[in-house]
Amino acid sequence: MEIYTIPAATRIGHVHLKVTDIQRSLDFYCGLLGFELVLMYGKDAAFISAGGYHHHIGLNTWQSKGGKPAPKNAPGLFHTAILFPTRKDLAVIFKRITEANYPLTGAADHGVSEALYLDDPDENGVELYWDRPKVDWPLDENGDLTMYTRQLDVKGLLGEL
Repeated sequence: MEIYTIPAATRIGHVHLKVTDIQRSLDFYCGLLGFELVLMYGKDAAFISAGGYHHHIGLNTWQSKGGKPAPKNAPGLFHTAILFPTRKDLAVIFKRITEANYPLTGAADHGVSEALYLDDPDENGVELYWDRPKVDWPLDENGDLTMYTRQLDVKGLLGEL
């Protein structure tokens, strides 16, 4: 089989999550994070988006209604990463989450990005982040990308407000 490289313009269009309670998930994704409800698909599924796209996140209880979160030590989704357009946008959502007393599971500077981590009500991991401009990404002496995990400069982030 010949080597194939996926086209550079390819993007991940949406994530579809199994959840235990549609309303509780909508309260988190729409009420706290600010996504917009585009469509309820019956009583057991919802499609939400940012900016009018048909859906960035699908939520359903078709196989999971009233169930328990997936075990942390089992294969599956680690987190859904939601890319914010600017550092200021990340600061706004950080302030919103903090004021709502919603718990973070982490916060980090990865060199290429700054990120906040939390779990949704079903313990699905969620990363909220912004990317630094590519020209600012850390490179080693050979010009290779060198991502890392360091403490997030929260004071600097909030300084964007």
